[in-house]
Amino acid sequence: MQQLRIILPLAVLIVSVATFRQATTSAASASAPQAQPSAPTIASALDHEISGVEKQIVDVAEAMPEDKYNFSPETLNIPGADYKGVRTFAVQVKHVAASNYFIWSPLTGDKLPEGLKDGDGPENLKTKADTIKFLKDSFALGHKAAATLTTENMLQNPGNSKSTRLHLATFGVAHAFDHYGQMVEYLRMNGIVPPASRGK
Repeated sequence: MQQLRIILPLAVLIVSVATFRQATTSAASASAPQAQPSAPTIASALDHEISGVEKQIVDVAEAMPEDKYNFSPETLNIPGADYKGVRTFAVQVKHVAASNYFIWSPLTGDKLPEGLKDGDGPENLKTKADTIKFLKDSFALGHKAAATLTTENMLQNPGNSKSTRLHLATFGVAHAFDHYGQMVEYLRMNGIVPPASRGK
């Protein structure tokens, strides 16, 4: 009983001190000036768009099992469908990455990766891991390309291109989303729910 008389006031004191401390900390942080977010720029707006499509495409590429990377709808032999010669899933992923390089490298001045000759990507990429690395590296170039854009240069034509810098930058995003839709269908044809549709 005597211990309870000592412990109870001590507990009340500890709670009171903790409450007072939290109240003064909250008041101090409330009165501190809040940092203003920086105004968006053409570069930051486009970088945000690239991040969005990058997440969607990379998630889909990672969701397809490696043993299905050579899947093409042609193998389903759907009556009345004409899928003859369409790209495999692996080539879809490599095509997005290869196109990213072709579209965005004029903005950065970077050389194309070795072995990149056409829109189907390098032939030496055989594994899922290598293909995804190629894809992620291509989006890294996209972020670098976005960073080059300013309101002063966005309507200029880089190098020998007939397109403006802004058109090239935004076309990379639009093109990737086009193929994202196809890749989602490839997942669905294999009974795989696309990552963006899970939990909904």
